[in-house]
Amino acid sequence: MTYVVTEACIKCKYMDCVEVCPVDCFYEGENMLVIHPDECIDCGVCEPECPVDAIKADTEPGLEQWLGLNKDFASKWPNITLKGEAPADAKEFDTVEGKFDKFFSSDPGQGT
Repeated sequence: MTYVVTEACIKCKYMDCVEVCPVDCFYEGENMLVIHPDECIDCGVCEPECPVDAIKADTEPGLEQWLGLNKDFASKWPNITLKGEAPADAKEFDTVEGKFDKFFSSDPGQGT
């Protein structure tokens, strides 16, 4: 089992999860984070820290797409180990649905 970041993170990217991760397995894209599934130790401390409920256990049904996306982009984006500032308009996107098709960016973030 591992944890994955899902669509709810897109355009929110609060990064509270980064602060608590004991193994620094988060990677930063331009407008979302992902978890490297081979580095995640399944401790689960990140899941309750996410204010938009974007982190899920990969054992939940229907997360195959997100497991693949997390694995793929964790190998392309820079590692992030320090909590940064959420986007100024993050609150506006907290409850927006269908964010992947409209807003997902494959561009890397800055990392730390």
